[in-house]
Amino acid sequence: MLNKKSVDDINVKGKRVLVRCDFNVPLQEGRITDENRLVAALPTIKKLVNDGGKVILCSHLGKPKGEPKPELSLAPVAIRLAELLGQPVNFAADATVVGDNAKAAVAAMNEGDIVLLENTRYRAEETKNIDTFSEDLASLCDVFVNDAFGTAHRAHCSNVGITKYVDTAVVGYLMQKEIEFLGNAVNNPKRPFVAILGGSKVSGKISVINNLLDKVDTLIIGGGMAYTFMKSLGEEVGLSLLEADYLDYAREMMEKAEKKGVKLLIPIDTVVSKEYSNDAEYKTVNRGEIEPEWEGLDIGEKTRELYADAIKDAKTVVWNGPMGVFEMSNFAKGTIAVAKALAEIDATTIIGGGDSAAAVNILGYGDKMTHISTGGGASLEFLEGKELPGVAAANDK
Repeated sequence: MLNKKSVDDINVKGKRVLVRCDFNVPLQEGRITDENRLVAALPTIKKLVNDGGKVILCSHLGKPKGEPKPELSLAPVAIRLAELLGQPVNFAADATVVGDNAKAAVAAMNEGDIVLLENTRYRAEETKNIDTFSEDLASLCDVFVNDAFGTAHRAHCSNVGITKYVDTAVVGYLMQKEIEFLGNAVNNPKRPFVAILGGSKVSGKISVINNLLDKVDTLIIGGGMAYTFMKSLGEEVGLSLLEADYLDYAREMMEKAEKKGVKLLIPIDTVVSKEYSNDAEYKTVNRGEIEPEWEGLDIGEKTRELYADAIKDAKTVVWNGPMGVFEMSNFAKGTIAVAKALAEIDATTIIGGGDSAAAVNILGYGDKMTHISTGGGASLEFLEGKELPGVAAANDK
């Protein structure tokens, strides 16, 4: 298991601590519409404040592509964080992120003070991991804490580059939790271990399927990618999503599952429609009976029962990707059924970020899950068995 030093292993009293958070929140007209990521960062920030650190926060927001874009400023985040923490958060408004305002703000800090830097992606160097910006960030601090799992799969200045110039680099509570849950689930799961993969494309989940087949007892496939598996068995899929280049791969995965004694489940019935719209006519057909003009948009009722049954005795479940087009109510029933089944079992249930996390939260099952990952891409790479640069860069215990 990855054994990284965390904020519990260091003494930050009187020290300048730069914390890389994930404040990449949705904004509408300068208003934060979902503050889950802010709330998730609070335990680490409070711990460092209470320990007498001078806490400097940084994050990216959106894709400003290396230039200052006022609508992607972190100014609204500073205001809301101050309210959530019940103490002032001094926003350092510098187009260069580390500029005169930031340097002055940090120089004036007392123990327990908080400064928030401007959007790290205002600097073109950030996403290219160029040393000049890493050195600028390091010049502000004595200690670095990475608490941004959402960007852990990218090597950027503010999560990887900076660690070359700071002696102490540790992970925050949020990162620690992600490493523990996702890492243990994949490498040391309580069995039976079931993985549920949905979403539109097989191509994006190739390495995940391959890696998980070596670890799970049951692999459940739903969403748009299921039709590539059906077609590989020679079944009709009509106008459903299909990745023709991956038919051989789908077949190989089914053969691999059989050899390994892993149960690989694909839908046995499908909700089909004549057009991609919630108002269109729809019906349920058995597998292999999708007519030429119809497309599959959700798993059918029999499949929902089959999947719920396959989950019910599990002790560890990892779920990444919806079962259908869950944004449309007529095609959300499969995703709802899986969320409900997970909410009702006595197991470690881990939701791998992205659309599945959104679905679980929208459907009101969020508090019934053991862990909802804050990073879609990062959690997928974790499930592929890849080393994440943002995790690897932290000091080992």
